[in-house]
Amino acid sequence: MSTPQSPEIGKSILAAGLRTNYHDVGQGFPVLMIHGSGPGVSAYANWRLVMPELAKQRRVIAPDMAGFGFTDRPADAIYNMDNWVTQAIGLIDALDLAQVDLVGNSFGGALSLALAIRHPKRVRRLVLMGAAGVKFELTPALDAVWGYTPSFENMRKVMDWFAYDRNLVSDELAQLRYEASNRPGFQESYAAMFPAPRQRWVEALASSDEDIRKLPHETLIIHGREDQVLPLSNSIQLSQLILRSQLHVYGRCGHWTQIEHARRFAQLVGNFLTEADAAS
Repeated sequence: MSTPQSPEIGKSILAAGLRTNYHDVGQGFPVLMIHGSGPGVSAYANWRLVMPELAKQRRVIAPDMAGFGFTDRPADAIYNMDNWVTQAIGLIDALDLAQVDLVGNSFGGALSLALAIRHPKRVRRLVLMGAAGVKFELTPALDAVWGYTPSFENMRKVMDWFAYDRNLVSDELAQLRYEASNRPGFQESYAAMFPAPRQRWVEALASSDEDIRKLPHETLIIHGREDQVLPLSNSIQLSQLILRSQLHVYGRCGHWTQIEHARRFAQLVGNFLTEADAAS
């Protein structure tokens, strides 16, 4: 009997020379969704609850960025913003897309900001959720997330940082995410990404205020009020810097807006992107 393939494994494509695992569902104007940087994360794990809903009206593309998920991990890989942006643009080029909407979560928000700054004509609209990308003081939660070492107990603690509603964090889910983080090669690349001291990686992910101010894109900024991983002040700062922005804050919500408020998140993002469909 053949072993069923993990739902985290989608299609495969060469993006700027890197064999990239990605999901591609739905039809319509393309939206590129970039995941966060939690241990054992993949595009599917991050976006699984909202991809089907958004795919009803548009083409949803969700890649595993270098060092995460089921994208190749070359032995000589260097994990930095330049290479992540190069991979993302390489994916857009490989799929022959002139322009995309961008949705970025946490680390993916920082990457989305950097991509929009460096390649503004390739982005139509921008969505930033619980985003990094500005300078802030490293939180104890983010230090713990980036400093994770594989064990069930450590994964349980990390997931408690992420969710406001502890009922979402079951032992079964923690076990699944621990097993995901402990797959061959996963922890090696993860440990290489954000070694201590970690304040420097907050700053390495940040774009300059001057560059952010120049963004011409309509931007939707989303944050959980009780987020312990990335402070709400990040999104307030972004809303003040980006001229064409709107800020939505969900109460009783941690860092997992797309999971804790999946239906409302998908509706909010879908409506925001549909406005651009109507204008084009």
